[in-house]
Amino acid sequence: MPQFAMITGDVTYTPGDGAPITIPQVRVEVALSFDSATLSWEDAPGIAGLTAIPLTQFDDYVNDGKITWIPE
Repeated sequence: MPQFAMITGDVTYTPGDGAPITIPQVRVEVALSFDSATLSWEDAPGIAGLTAIPLTQFDDYVNDGKITWIPE
């Protein structure tokens, strides 16, 4: 069952060795595993955004109020 959250602050991910990219303040689908969180969203109409970030980083974003869970 998918889980959803809202990006409510400055949340970034770094693709490879590139510069950090900001995730827009939109609803994201969250898939958690033992070491990472995979976030997917609609970046623009018909354009998907997808990234995986370390679970510790995801937890920090939640604890800082930058990612807010959407109740089921």
